[in-house]
Amino acid sequence: MKNSLETRLGVFVVLAVFAAIFIIEMVGGAGLFQPGYRVKAQFDTVQELKVGDSVKMAGVEIGRVDKITLAEGKVTVVMKLHPDAIVKTDSQAVIKFAGLMGQNFVAVNFGTPAAPQAVDGAVLESAEQPDLSAIMAKLDKAAGGIANVAQSFSGDSINNLMGPLTDLIKQNSTRISATLSNMESISSQIASGQGTIGRVIYNDQLYSSALSTVTNLQDAVLQAKGLVNGISSGQGTLGKLATDDALYSSTQASMTNLNQILFKINHGDGTIGKLVNNQEFYTNAKLSLQKLDKAADSLEDTGPLSVVGIIVGRIF
Repeated sequence: MKNSLETRLGVFVVLAVFAAIFIIEMVGGAGLFQPGYRVKAQFDTVQELKVGDSVKMAGVEIGRVDKITLAEGKVTVVMKLHPDAIVKTDSQAVIKFAGLMGQNFVAVNFGTPAAPQAVDGAVLESAEQPDLSAIMAKLDKAAGGIANVAQSFSGDSINNLMGPLTDLIKQNSTRISATLSNMESISSQIASGQGTIGRVIYNDQLYSSALSTVTNLQDAVLQAKGLVNGISSGQGTLGKLATDDALYSSTQASMTNLNQILFKINHGDGTIGKLVNNQEFYTNAKLSLQKLDKAADSLEDTGPLSVVGIIVGRIF
């Protein structure tokens, strides 16, 4: 091979290309010659993300963006991760920016410890971050609105707004001063314990009375609680009435007997049943009452001696 200028120039160009590739690789370029595995995630927008941008986990770089493509209304980002980077299948990828100048990177979280490790070609879940440009546009609109509101409060409008209030205060300055003086006097009386409110606030007797009332109420509640507990445990008359099965059985038997007696009376059995249900007894009683009524009328028509004579004659 001739050691000509063309040969030396060709060798120099080849060495320069290899040096450039090596420098790019060392600085953090595409990572063509570095080992590792690739995972991907899909986003609605990548927010100026570029090939070669960092992929970080908890702020530590674990890889680089290897490829960005469009497919089916989504942006697919392929990330080449370091061989020792442990990414779980449920890890989530989010595009974030490191500064206001738009330095974007892909942040990947740890995922759950129980999830298996992602392998080459795995698809990670993704989440969308607010777009910086959209945030700045909203801030610009908000600033414009604030400027419009500030402009609306010009000197004339403030005077028109505060003018009637100022006139009202000037016209009623005497009344306002008197009201403030009265309020000051009332507050002084309350502070010195005068009047009803002052006594309520500063009188220890009222406090003692209220404390005694609350104490008595607590004692009454405790007594009522003890009474209820005693009844529940079968103590005392009420406790026995509430918990004694023998009393319940006796009451049930008495009610059964009473029901049987009422049933017999209703059907005309026995003396009381005949008295209640026998129509003949009712008729005889009615006739007897009528005779007694006539006898009383006849006694009223006769004199006392005749009555005595009739009674003696009846007897003897």
